[in-house]
Amino acid sequence: MQATATVLVYSDDAGTREQVRLATGRRPAQDAPVVEFVECATPAAVLGELDRGGIDVCVLDGEAVPMGGMGLCRQLKDEVFDCPPVLLLIGRPQDAWLATWSRADAAVTLPVEPVEFAAALASLLRRKALAA
Repeated sequence: MQATATVLVYSDDAGTREQVRLATGRRPAQDAPVVEFVECATPAAVLGELDRGGIDVCVLDGEAVPMGGMGLCRQLKDEVFDCPPVLLLIGRPQDAWLATWSRADAAVTLPVEPVEFAAALASLLRRKALAA
């Protein structure tokens, strides 16, 4: 597995972005790479970062404003060639069907529960490494 992974975190809420960083720590699991974060507060910034390349996993806030992570995820899966895996942060467990509609690779509920989040992120990083 690569030594470092780049994780894009999209949320208009700085507190949510902080929850993601804290739940991840230096690495989400012992066998996962060290994580570097790219934080975005707007959909345009997300698209710009993905155009630059080098993003291993995207974490998108389904509750973000003005564009929620679910709609953005669906757009990314439709428009970005070789789109990185997406971990969607959803407001309620009942919203899991919307995460499926958006084509997210995984979903966890807000507020971020550190163990659940780290396990989901580590799983996506492992899957990405196997595909590479």
